[in-house]
Amino acid sequence: MKTLSLPAGSALPLLVAGAFFMENLDATVIVTALPAMARAFGEHPVDLNIGVSAYILTLTVFIPASGWIANRFGTRQVFSLAIILFTLASVLCSMCGNLPTFTAARMLQGFAGALMVPVGRLVVLRNTAKSDLIRAIATITWPGLVAPILGPPLGGFITTYASWHWIFILNVPLGIIALLFSLKLIPAESGEKGVPFDLLGFLLTGATCFGLIFGLDLFNKGSATLWLPLSWVVTSLLLGGLAIRHSKHSAHPLLPTVAMKIKSYAVTVIGGSLFRIAIGALPFMLPLLFQLGYGMSAFDAGLLVLAVFAGNLAMKPFTSAILFRFPFRTTLLVNGFLNALTIVACAFLTPAVPTALTLILLFISGMTRSMQFTALNTLAFSQVPGTQMSGANTLFNTAQQLSSGLGIAIGALTLRIAEHFAPANSGISLGSFRLAFILIAIIALLGMLDSLSLGASDGDEIRRKRKKSAATHSESDRTPEKSTQH
Repeated sequence: MKTLSLPAGSALPLLVAGAFFMENLDATVIVTALPAMARAFGEHPVDLNIGVSAYILTLTVFIPASGWIANRFGTRQVFSLAIILFTLASVLCSMCGNLPTFTAARMLQGFAGALMVPVGRLVVLRNTAKSDLIRAIATITWPGLVAPILGPPLGGFITTYASWHWIFILNVPLGIIALLFSLKLIPAESGEKGVPFDLLGFLLTGATCFGLIFGLDLFNKGSATLWLPLSWVVTSLLLGGLAIRHSKHSAHPLLPTVAMKIKSYAVTVIGGSLFRIAIGALPFMLPLLFQLGYGMSAFDAGLLVLAVFAGNLAMKPFTSAILFRFPFRTTLLVNGFLNALTIVACAFLTPAVPTALTLILLFISGMTRSMQFTALNTLAFSQVPGTQMSGANTLFNTAQQLSSGLGIAIGALTLRIAEHFAPANSGISLGSFRLAFILIAIIALLGMLDSLSLGASDGDEIRRKRKKSAATHSESDRTPEKSTQH
């Protein structure tokens, strides 16, 4: 395939970052609108988590196929079509009057998102020099950290002062702008032929992701028999094992797993997924806590959660210095423990706790969240050879989206479990949230413990490259001065 050499500071990573922001914003922007949407649909607020999970689930199912689709039909064509579908699906979401049709529209949105961001990221990764890769990845992934936190207050503002329908209508002008820039910035490339589509791998992977989310949703809906949701989850895990086995023996696997032999990469996928499950549950649980437990409006609840975003921003200037100063193993263990501690602290939030103290806790939570995300994303590809980069990127993105979907589903499940132990007819109380946050903190701790298997020097390749790069730039800065003296 013909490639285009992209200059440093190209606008293309910014376009993909914008698409990533829009995709991730729609994953959480409806969280603070769930009670209002539940009233409109005649459903229980917790049951509407399927509208969030279905979106992320469809993203996860189709991300493995995005690379093959882009190669086959051309990146510009696929990316542009994805933006059009995403925009149209947003309009459909705003027109829905019941939960089943809304879920279907969200799935169409998820399908478009699965083609939109991974394809754009693929263009950037293929045409970015190794020395600029960290900066390009940071540009693309930063909106994914910001959007889930901005989503709740934005959704709360729109729901409180307008209507939840406008949450989706706002995607229309954004989609039009993104489409115009994609036609200008993404090079026109003809599709490739010759590599067969791994249909079996796609079916196994898709069935695994769907079964896990659907099985957990059956738990959340309070299925009359325990064996039905349990059978879905167990069957999905078995299919996942078959998918891994197929990937190892297939000549052209849709989801290559060869990079999992690298310990530093495997930790970011396995332990990192547990961390993302815990973090993915918080944007779902915190707004519900402040609305159902505190009696706040959707907008006020969203404003409180905005403190997490402030912590993300405050931590960002220090992450590179910390990663350069301390080994990745130390950073992931210490910061991972602090992050789990902030989740436990959320279990003891009540309306009697001063607002300032709540804001400080959420701010610190945002700082540890940002640090852990950056460390995991930076460590992931530190030892992955260039020949395995594409497959490793596909697997990493799939695991990231699946863990996000599981985070919301498991967050809802912990509330259902806690509600089961609450007094009769009390519904979701502050006590229910307390137990739910403790369960989520345990998941975060398990993710942190996986970092114990890292070596003390894992990830040092990146730290050495940064140091060497800094020395090179310093030397090049002095060179003109020497030339002038001569």
